[in-house]
Amino acid sequence: MEKENFSLPPGCKLRRATSEDIWSIRWLVFSSILDPTQLLWQQFWLIQCQEKLVACAQLRNFSQAQELGSLVVTSAWRGSGLARFLIHHLIVTATQPLYLECVGERLAQFYQGFGFVPIVFEELPTSLQPKFRISQLAKKWLRVPVVFMQYRGSASHSPLSTPHSPL
Repeated sequence: MEKENFSLPPGCKLRRATSEDIWSIRWLVFSSILDPTQLLWQQFWLIQCQEKLVACAQLRNFSQAQELGSLVVTSAWRGSGLARFLIHHLIVTATQPLYLECVGERLAQFYQGFGFVPIVFEELPTSLQPKFRISQLAKKWLRVPVVFMQYRGSASHSPLSTPHSPL
């Protein structure tokens, strides 16, 4: 794949969330049917376009690990590279080993383009296992296609040259 010369669309900016953003963040996460637990505005990064919140993602802190979570792009802005931009930003911002959970092979393949690799539940740090245990049970008993992933990076994986986001 060719590398993209990537930047945010005109009129868009990346910023940290403030306390005033919590209800907008909750609305985005709830409307996308994502995990509504642990929505700490202090851990969110937002993208605003034309003064409107259009994307968010959270870098959750755990003991000796971080989780990329709550990634949402509003439907009107999907396919514009905002998810790729946020993922790349969180990867370079992370200060500890980075993990995520996603549902479905298509989404797992998308994250593999950034250097995330599938791992089994037992490979998760003990600080993340309580949070991911419900997903593990859903995977085991209900056959929900949950995939646990760890960022391992690679020179051959450039976040800016991944296929278009399914988000």
